[in-house]
Amino acid sequence: MSAAPDDRADSCPLPLALQSRNPLAWLTIFGPGAVIASLTIGSGELIFSTRGGSLFGYRLLWFFLLVLLFKWALVFVTARHMVLTGAHPFQRWMDLPGPRGWFPLVFFMLALICFPIWVCFHAGTVGTLLSSLAGTTASLRGGAHFLWGLASLAVVMVLVFRGGYAALERIQLVIVLLMLACVAVSLFAVKPDWFEFFKGFVIPQPLAYPNWAFSHAELADRPVWVETITYVGVIGGSGYDYLAYVSYLRDKHWGQAGRTIATAPELASAARDSSHLNRRWLRAVAVDSLISFLAVLIFSGVFVACGAVILAPQHLIPAGSNLLALQAQFVTPIFPWLKHVYLAGAFLTIFGTLYGTVEVAPTVLSEMVHSFDPDYALRHALALRRIAVSWAGFGGFTVLAWTFFFHLARGAETPPGLIALLTPANLFTGVLACGIICLLSAWTDWKFLPPGLRVGNGLTLLNAVAGGIFLALGIKGYWDYGRWPALLILAGTLAAGWACAAAGWVFLARTR
Repeated sequence: MSAAPDDRADSCPLPLALQSRNPLAWLTIFGPGAVIASLTIGSGELIFSTRGGSLFGYRLLWFFLLVLLFKWALVFVTARHMVLTGAHPFQRWMDLPGPRGWFPLVFFMLALICFPIWVCFHAGTVGTLLSSLAGTTASLRGGAHFLWGLASLAVVMVLVFRGGYAALERIQLVIVLLMLACVAVSLFAVKPDWFEFFKGFVIPQPLAYPNWAFSHAELADRPVWVETITYVGVIGGSGYDYLAYVSYLRDKHWGQAGRTIATAPELASAARDSSHLNRRWLRAVAVDSLISFLAVLIFSGVFVACGAVILAPQHLIPAGSNLLALQAQFVTPIFPWLKHVYLAGAFLTIFGTLYGTVEVAPTVLSEMVHSFDPDYALRHALALRRIAVSWAGFGGFTVLAWTFFFHLARGAETPPGLIALLTPANLFTGVLACGIICLLSAWTDWKFLPPGLRVGNGLTLLNAVAGGIFLALGIKGYWDYGRWPALLILAGTLAAGWACAAAGWVFLARTR
């Protein structure tokens, strides 16, 4: 039964922080955005910002700023709809033309493939750091990091099933903040070209590999477009992270989120009342998402600059089995002992990213099932969680184990590296999916919200431009990466989602 049009007693009361005129008080709202930031900082900033800074220098900063602006627009517009209406994107996509629910099924099918690959990548990244610390980099024909990654993933799976991560998360937050402070101070110690640094944020410049980059086997046949589009997918998070973020608002009970979907009369009432509680909750979404992406931008800028100043002159990039150890050089110019602080912070950061990626899987599965049958999703929440965690975790374990045994059988140069394994999944989750969500968010607002509640023209335009650019970059990336086979696989997945949805409804009709 729906709530009354302005039944404020059923909604979470507006926090005092949002009623304060002191912007610093708004920091206490920071919650779901912290999860998104933690999911990207572990891989996007520690690895890919450093890698991009070494390859492209300060010229990359405008690109990162633009990507993060586009992704913020995606997150805010999508979350805004959830706060105003209580409907998750999956629930709205059920009404797309075609068999009911075909598009959520497409995202579900692609998640079945992409989540194990992401888990494999993060586990392998943890393994590269542990292997370096243990001095086993050259062991097992250079594949010891795979074994360390498998062990790390096993520990994560135990923590996920036992729920023992809370203490680790608090420790991680302290050490990561300490690491950021050390690296930020180091940025001043290494004395970057400040004019070029700030110029990099505001003046777009072409991106091209330096001459020394081609001495790295990993870059010899890797187009600049594929390299930079990988950054688009990793920096700031992926489409599935944002779908999970919207779901977290349900748990927080911000505005209409967590309640029944608002009816047309309720939305009309909110459109007429500028002080409606749900509309006032939009400030929480704006504050939370802005702080999240600002934190990511700060991390990105610092690691790009350090990569440009410290690694580029040495012709070094994070690659292969050395994804995290090189960055320790960013803090040693101050005090050598800070290297140990960095290593501890890097381990906990990427370990937390691995844990968070596994945790996103059950959220996405639960929302997908909820869009088809809310009662079933509620009754079987625990079983759905176990299924999703097992698929993502043990699937990632299988991919990493296969890569490890293939490595032992064929040698160090034959199997794909961790970044090569990640690239095809990242092109969808972090690039193409973001474009799709952007454009569908505009359609969702137009179809379900009255004019008084729709996004303003400026943000609508920004979201539309972001969607078009993400789609173009995603298709371009697939073409450069795999040509026709890659595009045919993507088209086949869309067709499979359509066919499965159509067959499912026919089956249900016959059963009834």
